[in-house]
Amino acid sequence: MKQAAIQVLKVGVPLAIGVWLVYYFYQALDPAQREELFSAFGQADPWWLSVAALVGWLSHASRAWRWRYILQPLGHRPGFWNCYHAVMIGYFMNLFIPRAGEASRAVSLYRTERVPFEQGFGTILAERAVDMVMLLGIAGVTVLLQLEKLDLFRERIAAFREGQGPATADGFSWGPWIIAGLVLLLVAAVVALVLRPALRDRLHELGRGFVQGLRSVLLTRDRMGFLLHTFFIWGAYVAMFKLGTLAIGGMAEVPAAGILASFVAGAVGIVLVQGGIGVYPAFVALIISIYMPPVEGHGLIRPEALAMGWLLWLVQTVLLILLGGLSLLLLSLKRPARP
Repeated sequence: MKQAAIQVLKVGVPLAIGVWLVYYFYQALDPAQREELFSAFGQADPWWLSVAALVGWLSHASRAWRWRYILQPLGHRPGFWNCYHAVMIGYFMNLFIPRAGEASRAVSLYRTERVPFEQGFGTILAERAVDMVMLLGIAGVTVLLQLEKLDLFRERIAAFREGQGPATADGFSWGPWIIAGLVLLLVAAVVALVLRPALRDRLHELGRGFVQGLRSVLLTRDRMGFLLHTFFIWGAYVAMFKLGTLAIGGMAEVPAAGILASFVAGAVGIVLVQGGIGVYPAFVALIISIYMPPVEGHGLIRPEALAMGWLLWLVQTVLLILLGGLSLLLLSLKRPARP
């Protein structure tokens, strides 16, 4: 009976989290956003939408394969599928609990391959550093391609913020309270490190794992493979935006500069809000509309651009929920690796 209950929980918990995420994201939309989402889905070409989903999945698979390159210098040779499931579980858990993805990814690989948590977590942080360099590089190229449009960007963003209304009705400023909270958090962290030697040792181990992860990027035997996968991952991200313009009629002529600019705007939206809900489509549409002829009566944002933003958000979110939930389910049914 106990074993049967455990099996039911292993199947039920991932399914329940997946259903809850779908419900959560849907409930977070206001009526206007729901109408925009359904309208966008009705305009979409399912063929290009399917290709965009495939490209998105390939980027995740490539990330899993790239991870193996930087684990090898640390003495580990994990299987591709175990790395893939760990990557997808990380994305899935980030939707469920913000910033929990990196830790859950390292835990998953420890469970299947016995890669020490500190080393796995360190390589993940090293990957994040490499990815940040790539994002900054794309943002730099984007700025260079459209220096003449920077003033227009500022005007559009200022007009968009004005259209959103004041942050609070009474003019209350959260700035000082946020700073005070951060200071208190820093003081509490210092006190905890002083009074808890075990916590200090744990933090030291994590720091050493991060250093090992950075070194493994440089020491990997297949540097070319690592670089090629890195370029493929980010190329796939940008390609999804191009496919998004093909999925919506009237957007195929958006130039490369517009695709890059909206890609960077979408990345900012995901950082600002969990899952990018609401913000991601608005940022993408606001920027890419600059590269499209204005339509009388539609303000700053073109309807097609907003539809594209919602479609890209929907494809990415559904992909992470379905595939991440499936990976969590499959891994929960798998026996842990022996020490």
